Amino acid sequence: MRKPKVTVVGAGFVGATAAQRLVEKNLATVVLHDIVPGMPQGKALDLMQSACIEGYESTVTGTNDPADYAGSDIVIVTSGLARQPGMSRDDLLLKNAEIVGSVAENIRKYAPDAIVIVVSNPLDVMTALVAAKTGFPKERVMGMAGVLDSARFRAFIAMELGVAHQDVDAMVLGGHGDDMVPLSRYTTVSGIGIEALLPPEKIAALAERTRNGGAEIVKLLQKGSAYYAPSAAAVAMAQAILRDEKRLLPASAWCTGQYGIENHYVGVPIVLGKEGVEKIVTLDLTAEELKALHASVGRIAESVAKLGL
Repeated sequence: MRKPKVTVVGAGFVGATAAQRLVEKNLATVVLHDIVPGMPQGKALDLMQSACIEGYESTVTGTNDPADYAGSDIVIVTSGLARQPGMSRDDLLLKNAEIVGSVAENIRKYAPDAIVIVVSNPLDVMTALVAAKTGFPKERVMGMAGVLDSARFRAFIAMELGVAHQDVDAMVLGGHGDDMVPLSRYTTVSGIGIEALLPPEKIAALAERTRNGGAEIVKLLQKGSAYYAPSAAAVAMAQAILRDEKRLLPASAWCTGQYGIENHYVGVPIVLGKEGVEKIVTLDLTAEELKALHASVGRIAESVAKLGL
């Protein structure tokens, strides 16, 4: 039986860690691509030398040739510059658009049947760019953000309450940026709403920390940005596709009227399976939540317009 193939584009911290997670879970044969000569090959070789210790049979190959995307079931795009202290995701817009646009053209040429998961920032805009450049059906192009943002919200809640992380479920919608929309009404601990466990001011503080979750890590690192949680989020999405898990997850998906949003990529709840985005789930939002979601879409639309998409 043919083993699925996942290509990870970008062999930096996020990409290399995603490749590691993929092979350690035995999810797929992995190709790790980067333009820097020797870097993806060296990291792939290092991972292969780990196999006998960690006990995985999946293989990983490093390459500088995008032709090696051929036959990919999934392509995870991590290429681009990382944020530096004081830099917003939007500061990366024009620089990363050139890089990601080139990657998208390679995907269209060499992996025309792939499902694409975009991790590069500013994420919702880069997802729109990849969709435009590949011309793929919109359900086959999505952005990773919501899984990561929700994981951050879950982690902060678990740490605040001193409970198991796995018992916390959360939902964060909107763009992957400062105006994301954490939904406390849809956030629970073993089925108990957090509004019964935490005072409103504490929930608001945790939501604000979630919005600044990436910036907090950038500030602490001083050089570079998060990669453990982003890679875990991307691989969780890849697993849902490869195993047809029908996971209900928040992700940047193409809206065609849901939540009153027309023809934009933004973080919404989706059902994720072998066909990609199989459904967008419509939650009952309050007027305030809907207003915040639309404001987030407005920011995304401004950046998309700057790229002429």
